[in-house]
Amino acid sequence: MSGLDSLYQQLILEHSKARSGGDLAKLPAAAAGAPTTGQSRTEQSSTEQSSTGQSHQLNPICGDEITLRLSLGTAGDGQAVTEIHWDGDGCAISMASASILSEMAPGMSPASLRHMIDHFRELMRSRGKLEADEELLQDAAALAGVAKYPARVKCAMLAWVAAEDALRQAEASQGVSQAL
Repeated sequence: MSGLDSLYQQLILEHSKARSGGDLAKLPAAAAGAPTTGQSRTEQSSTEQSSTGQSHQLNPICGDEITLRLSLGTAGDGQAVTEIHWDGDGCAISMASASILSEMAPGMSPASLRHMIDHFRELMRSRGKLEADEELLQDAAALAGVAKYPARVKCAMLAWVAAEDALRQAEASQGVSQAL
């Protein structure tokens, strides 16, 4: 095993044990599209436009499971992911992937997050033929080797699919709340 592969393997193991963002079970429940600051929708619209989306995903092949909540808020010139929290159970790859994503996404615009998810999906589907864009994927580039093992790709993609769905929900609820 090369030094880089060893480093990547260590990063995955560390994230699977010390799960960043893996605290959803400790947080109060929030309905999709609900204000995240505890304000009513009317109070929220006069201060900061914020919404959440939540997605539950299951990998039936190996039993990995995740529930991910993504919050969007106003930042500077537009919208940005304010936080990601998740709860799940599964293999080291799926848990590390969720942990890495929850560290990377806050502060990203919805368009930037979608771009990163699209690149990660393309990388995972490449069966190891594509190189990871380390500048874009940062620590998630450590998961590039998973692409060589088709049975494990769904493990790595689980949190990313959940984030994509939760982002779609949060944006849809903002469109509704902005029209009110």
